[in-house]
Amino acid sequence: MKRILFILASIMGVTVLACAQEPERAVYGEAANRDSCFVVVSKIHPEHMSVYESRGRDTLLLAVYPVCIALNKGQKECSGDCKTPESYPGKPFIITEIKDSRRWRHDFGDGRGNILAYGHWFLLLDTPGFTGIGIHGSTNNRESISVGRGSEGCIRMLDEDLIHFKETYAQIGMPVIILPEDFGPLPFETEALSAAL
Repeated sequence: MKRILFILASIMGVTVLACAQEPERAVYGEAANRDSCFVVVSKIHPEHMSVYESRGRDTLLLAVYPVCIALNKGQKECSGDCKTPESYPGKPFIITEIKDSRRWRHDFGDGRGNILAYGHWFLLLDTPGFTGIGIHGSTNNRESISVGRGSEGCIRMLDEDLIHFKETYAQIGMPVIILPEDFGPLPFETEALSAAL
C-alpha cells in the first residue's frame, strides 16, 4: 500500500493542501555476497538509487530506493554550492564510515532552525576534494524525496529505507557510482532491470 503525503504550500499568497503519493522502495533480491554489491545513482533520474550485485559475469538488480540528491545540477565545485559530486565506473566513491546520526542536527537556513536531519545512519563517502558527503535519512525533510532534488550535496533517503539499506546491503568499502546528467545508463542496467521484473 502506498503512503500518502499531505503537503501544505503557499502559492502566490494562497495556502493550498496538496496530496502526493510518497514513493516506495522496490526489493528484487537478497545479496549473496555483500562484498560484490554496489550502488548507482544517475543524475538523469535523481529520484532513485539502485543497488546491484556482481555475480560472475552477471550484474543483478537487488533494490531501488527513492532518494533525492542535491538541489542544483552539475558537478560539485565547492562547499555550499548544493551540488552532488560525481564518480564513474572504475573510479567510484567508497563508503568509509557508518555513523549513528540519530541526534545530529542541521540548520538548512530555511527558518526552521537547528533541527534533527539525518535519520538513524550517516554513511560517509570518500569523495576526493570534498568532505561531509554521504548517504543519510530525511528526518524533517521527507517531502524532498518525492521531488528528486533538494539536498545540499548528499544522497537523502527515507529514514526507514536508510535502515533497510544499511541492514541489508551496505557496508564499509561499498562502491557508490554517481553519474552526471549527460551520462547514459551503464551497459548492464537495462538488462538487470528486465531480469528483475
